[in-house]
Amino acid sequence: MYAIVYKSDGFPICRQVTGVTPDPVVTWNTEAQAKAFIASKGSDAEFQAVAIDDDSMDKLAKAIGCPVESMTFEPYPT
Repeated sequence: MYAIVYKSDGFPICRQVTGVTPDPVVTWNTEAQAKAFIASKGSDAEFQAVAIDDDSMDKLAKAIGCPVESMTFEPYPT
């Protein structure tokens, strides 16, 4: 699984869902899918794809400002 984050601060792309806090982190199944999404928006300079593992989850939680246990994920529709 991959998330897309801002290069400047590591904040991930999230989906706003009423009543859900923090917002779920949007995920892509492969790095190629995440990179293709970034390219389709012309945002290569601003965003990067990040593999979701223990280390990156800690960084995502810190960027969002929540405990890692509170994070949820939502796959990007294909």
